[in-house]
Amino acid sequence: MSIDPTPVSFVVPGEAVGKGRPRVTTIGGHARMFTPKKTANYETLISMAAQQAMAGRELITGPVLVELKIAVGIAASWSKKKTAQALAGDVKPTKKPDIDNVLKAVCDGINGIVFRDDVQVVNVSMSKRFAEVPGVRVRIVPLEGEPS
Repeated sequence: MSIDPTPVSFVVPGEAVGKGRPRVTTIGGHARMFTPKKTANYETLISMAAQQAMAGRELITGPVLVELKIAVGIAASWSKKKTAQALAGDVKPTKKPDIDNVLKAVCDGINGIVFRDDVQVVNVSMSKRFAEVPGVRVRIVPLEGEPS
C-alpha cells in the first residue's frame, strides 16, 4: 500500500479558539464531564473544513507533521500606526488563545477525518501573527515511513 505524500491543507475561518478544559457538572448525584460549548463548536468547524479538504481521500495512517499558521484579528480600537506595525509583524499577538490549545483543538477536530489519531503527530510547526482576516491555516504533511 503506497502512502499519498500530498499534504492536506485547509483554512478554519474566524478567530482561533483554544481547547477549553473539560467542565464537570452533577446530574442526579453523578458527576458528568463535558466539553465547553465554544470548544465543541470550534472543533465542529475544524472537522467540516477538514472533511472538505479530504474530499474522499483515505485517512493518513503514518506519522505526520502538523503546521498551523494562526492569524489573529486586530482590535478595531487600535490606531492606524499600531495596526500597521501589527500587520508588519513588529507587534506580536501575546494574547489568548494559547497557541498550544489551538493545536489541541485542531488535532481533536481532525481525528478520524485526516488521520486516525493525534498520536500520529510527530512534528509540529506553529506561528501566531496578526492579520486583517482571522483564521487558522492548517497543513498536515504525511511523513515517510510505514503506516503505524
